[in-house]
Amino acid sequence: MKLNLAKCAFGVSSGKFLGFMVTQRGIEVNPAQVKSILEMPAPNNEKELQRLTGIEVNSLHSSFHRQTKTFLPHT
Repeated sequence: MKLNLAKCAFGVSSGKFLGFMVTQRGIEVNPAQVKSILEMPAPNNEKELQRLTGIEVNSLHSSFHRQTKTFLPHT
């Protein structure tokens, strides 16, 4: 395996990898992804809610299991 030195980062405290932030504390959600979801308009009907939970939020699904206590039901 060969590494491209232009794409490598050594001695850093955090960095992006496959869409996630890898820090000294572990793998975290990329703040840019969270910001884009928080800035989205609230869904007005069931179809928009399904789109939100099925597409945009799906990219963050691996982080949700750690934060389930903070989420409210969709009803």
